[in-house]
Amino acid sequence: MKRLHIHIRTDDLEGSIRYYAALFGAEPEKRKHDYARWLLDDPAVNLAVSSRGGSGGVDHLGISLDDNDGLEAIAARLRDKAAPVAAEDEATCCYARSDKYWSHDPQGAVWELFHTYGDSETFGEDFRPAPQSDASGACCGA
Repeated sequence: MKRLHIHIRTDDLEGSIRYYAALFGAEPEKRKHDYARWLLDDPAVNLAVSSRGGSGGVDHLGISLDDNDGLEAIAARLRDKAAPVAAEDEATCCYARSDKYWSHDPQGAVWELFHTYGDSETFGEDFRPAPQSDASGACCGA
């Protein structure tokens, strides 16, 4: 299954957890002192909220995938259209272990494409490699 991923930074984690639990009618399936995550089928979303500094609001968007084949297929489609793509293998982030690709759209919106294959006891790195693009800077041409 593919799920849309939305990561939101908050300065009021408990208030955000209450809000999203009411919105979705479900408690988060993962909860830590600085992080909470919902994995929902209806709507198909992987929503994370964290209180790890930075400005409040949407941190990044993404697509959560069940396997590396789906992950590689999306990365290949982006590369085929000269979109910026940067790999991050064996990442530890958000209390999980994942293989990832990072990209950004022409307006600068950050996208995280990932397959999670295990849990972690630590939040991990807030690492986001700078995506590389072709020399012209073109993205998603015809």
